Amino acid sequence: MGDVVTVPETYGLGPIEVKAISDDGVEMVAPLTGSGFGVSGCAGGGGVSSEGGGGVELRCDEGPAATINDTMSLQVVEIRDTAAVLRIEPAG
Repeated sequence: MGDVVTVPETYGLGPIEVKAISDDGVEMVAPLTGSGFGVSGCAGGGGVSSEGGGGVELRCDEGPAATINDTMSLQVVEIRDTAAVLRIEPAG
């Protein structure tokens, strides 16, 4: 736990930190670097402030990729006990 993945600033997120891994999903948090946030395709939630600060919490299950901010694809490829394989790439 606590692994941090740095993503390109164009994705609108700061470093993504893994908070927890369970049999059925991965919980992550990330600060926002843009003025908005949108996610489709995995369970997500969090808060966004109008100043572009704040952060978001995401919980994604193994399976289909989520699209974040219409620019980034995040997929939980596999969960292995206390580790998870994440695939992060440009949305497209």
